[in-house]
Amino acid sequence: MATKIHVIANQKGGEGKTTISVNLAAITHSVLTDSNSPLEKQQDQSAGHSPVMVASTDPQASSVWWANRVGERGGLPFDFTQVDRPSDLEKLRGLGYEHIFVDTPGSLENAHILRASLDQCDDVVIPMQPAALSYEPTRLTINKVIKPLDLSYRVVVNNWDPRDGTVDLQQTAQYIAKQGWPACKTVVRRYKIHTRASAEGQVVTQYPRNRVAAEAREDFLLLALELGYGGTRSTAKEA
Repeated sequence: MATKIHVIANQKGGEGKTTISVNLAAITHSVLTDSNSPLEKQQDQSAGHSPVMVASTDPQASSVWWANRVGERGGLPFDFTQVDRPSDLEKLRGLGYEHIFVDTPGSLENAHILRASLDQCDDVVIPMQPAALSYEPTRLTINKVIKPLDLSYRVVVNNWDPRDGTVDLQQTAQYIAKQGWPACKTVVRRYKIHTRASAEGQVVTQYPRNRVAAEAREDFLLLALELGYGGTRSTAKEA
């Protein structure tokens, strides 16, 4: 199976790119390994790595710190690498991964890094918070950077707190529709467990077994399946 490279991008900081990258990778790994036949699992083991990798191109190295914390607490379910030159992403295609998730910088100053990452990708996931301050930076990222490259992309509303009501969520959905952007039906809700995960050294598939953790995991499972990373939404009913 050919490697698919998924870039997580938004030139505005604080939209949740690292959280989306790491947790999509964790869920995709879980879906793939749970659904693989014994022979496929044996082949993965003989290849010496997970079928999923996270590659960080962000100079701030947020995902690097997170990955190290998870490693200290019991181990990452996926492989991880820091990529200093985004052009090197092309070299990763030949290593046998099914999916590579690329965490990118959230800064206009590092636009060249984002552009170089996009040159290597198959699709783009654009996290966007349901807040007016996210509108214009997301619009600029899509219209000035993504669209000119004619890339496949999807916007995902991220970090919505249901306790705030649905007004901001509805307004954001209307704004996305007005722009004509393809958007995910799945909304990633805000949970304290997500914001604490990096410090606790966990990814979403390693959360404690309780109701809140199950709901938090479900958002990423549905998102991964909606995007086609390892299965279909029907798989969610079986998980």
